[in-house]
Amino acid sequence: MRPHRERLVRWCAAVLAMAATATGCTGHGAAGREDLPRSSPSPSAGACGQTLPCGVATERITRRLADGAQVSISMVTVRPSARVTVKPVVGDHLATTETVGRMARRERAVAAVNGSFFDTAESPVFSGYPGDPLGILVVDGRLLSEAANGRTALILPGPGGRPRIDEVRSGMWLTAPDGAVRELDGVDRVPGRIVGCGGTGGDRSAGTGLPEQRPRHNQLCLDESEIVAFTPDWGAYSPPGAPGSAEAVLDEDGRMTDLRSPAGGEIPRTGSTLTGVGEGADWLRRYARQGLPFVRRTGVTDGSGRNVLTPGASVLGAGPALLRGGETWINAAANGFTSDTSTERQPRTVAGIRPDGTLLLAVFDGRSPASAGVTLREAAALLRDLGATDAINLDGGGSTTMVVNGRLRNRPRDAEGAPVRERAVADALVVLPH
Repeated sequence: MRPHRERLVRWCAAVLAMAATATGCTGHGAAGREDLPRSSPSPSAGACGQTLPCGVATERITRRLADGAQVSISMVTVRPSARVTVKPVVGDHLATTETVGRMARRERAVAAVNGSFFDTAESPVFSGYPGDPLGILVVDGRLLSEAANGRTALILPGPGGRPRIDEVRSGMWLTAPDGAVRELDGVDRVPGRIVGCGGTGGDRSAGTGLPEQRPRHNQLCLDESEIVAFTPDWGAYSPPGAPGSAEAVLDEDGRMTDLRSPAGGEIPRTGSTLTGVGEGADWLRRYARQGLPFVRRTGVTDGSGRNVLTPGASVLGAGPALLRGGETWINAAANGFTSDTSTERQPRTVAGIRPDGTLLLAVFDGRSPASAGVTLREAAALLRDLGATDAINLDGGGSTTMVVNGRLRNRPRDAEGAPVRERAVADALVVLPH
């Protein structure tokens, strides 16, 4: 053998030996640790951009919980460099529900999970419109549902911004044609009824009759004097009002074209309406003038008072928080949850943020022997193990759904042992390619 060929053969043999040794070490280490995830093939496997945009990846893993129960986790990660937009979307209208799969297909999303809590016919405090989001919902800078003030939300600042999680508040004000100013109590919800509480003005607990402005999950607050705005996002018609209610019909410039009483009727496709009850109805009758405009101002602020309602921004309210600054931080009471809600194992949908700004969307399956679900504290611990430093709980239970490239990625169930099927929900958090 020639000297240079002999040297080449020895070099190749050494490289192959090193590679074999490295592979063997890695394999031994993984086999020796029972707490490591067991991954299933990911639809994002393969060359970058083949099945998902570059910077977007999916994975399914199984983890053992402290008592030996196992939980199945489906994940989507979105790196800051990914050429995608992550934002909430709603069904055909705010007052209806739709499956995550249908919303994802209509929006041509590459991935989607269910989003916020919503009013449902199964709730003892149902207001009559299944799908009405409970708490804040901002899509592309437009406020579609006001905040349950003080509850935690996922803030998506828009192009160039990094996602973050914080407690938010919203405020709205009306200026009448003659300059009179009044608080606007809500947007796109039944006037007088604040499901989940956390509103403004003279809200009272339906259960105790006492003043209540803090969030109260799945509880009802009432306000006999309100003005609520309705937009075409709500649907074709505003809710019928009781005798004595009033509704100002506005064109696209905010000019009043009609004042009807009682409230309820068609919402202009390019305009809006203002429905008043109690003193709110009296205020509209006093200040509304045919052909003259109302001016509506809206603000949304985070826990430090900074404005988050910027062009292109989206905000999805839910809660409670799970992680803050890398530590478990579950502010259940501040979000209106009872202790049993926090300690039950349930299917859950969560959003986490890694230090580099990567957004992690995860669903924990439950209600089956193959996957027990998680408590909020277990969800926080698992998310921290997956690299998140901040995290928030979204709607869960039978709503917990993930769709990737048009296919259901997890196993949603309405009850223990029930068939796997998607539940219609209020909104979804979608990943849209550019």
